[in-house]
Amino acid sequence: MGWHAQLKLDYRRDGEHTLAHDQHEGPLRVLQRLYPEGPGVCHHVVLHPPGGVVGGDELHLQATLTEGSHALITTPGATRFYRSEGQRALQSVRLHVHRGARLEWLPMEALAYSGCLAHSQVHMDLAPGAEMMGWDVLALGLPAAQQPFVQGRFSQQIELRGAWLEKGVIAATDDTLLHSAVGLAGQGVLATLWFAAGQALGQRETLLDVARQVVGGDALARCAGVTSPQPSVVVLRVLAQRVEPAMALLVRVRAAWRQVAWQLADHRPRIWST
Repeated sequence: MGWHAQLKLDYRRDGEHTLAHDQHEGPLRVLQRLYPEGPGVCHHVVLHPPGGVVGGDELHLQATLTEGSHALITTPGATRFYRSEGQRALQSVRLHVHRGARLEWLPMEALAYSGCLAHSQVHMDLAPGAEMMGWDVLALGLPAAQQPFVQGRFSQQIELRGAWLEKGVIAATDDTLLHSAVGLAGQGVLATLWFAAGQALGQRETLLDVARQVVGGDALARCAGVTSPQPSVVVLRVLAQRVEPAMALLVRVRAAWRQVAWQLADHRPRIWST
């Protein structure tokens, strides 16, 4: 039957504090809320104790941020989508951010093992005056372990309601997509970072400029690009051979955006360095 798990996170502002409440069913939980930046920003680490996702598993996460709250949600390590015997695995994330709230959705990478059948979706609903940063990093196979992505299928969807929708399907048999110059050109890591708002971004050009400055000095500059597909969204896309350099670039751009948009320092969750 597979694991069916749900996690609901609710954040609200109380004076100078962002308070959090969580409800869970099944093996999807959060660690104790942390405030390494002070009481205004709540850091949460989402855990999936089984350690991987297989065919038939369904993981559903919902986060709601009310006015004035600020949450940073991450994971302790990669999400592993293992080989399936025929059933699809699903990971669904729904994010609701109210006016004046800020969210940072920053999970570690997803690893698509050869033979997996999986779908990952992130749906964002931002009210006018709400802002968020998020990223999505996918690694195909385990090249360092000589386990390439030669079987299976991984589909993705990232949606900002009413403004931005990206959908993709990666099949291990699609040689044109995986290996040609008009596709991924043999790059097994796909990374996307975005800054989104519930209205047109007043700092749109600044966000584009600072991201392009960071990208221009990076070793992955030839495989990265920053665009604004819609006035309320700025997007960085990166292709790489390995996760680490792609993630490092996303971390640097995220830090630059945090400074110019929110006047907040580059505070990285401690668990990223453990």
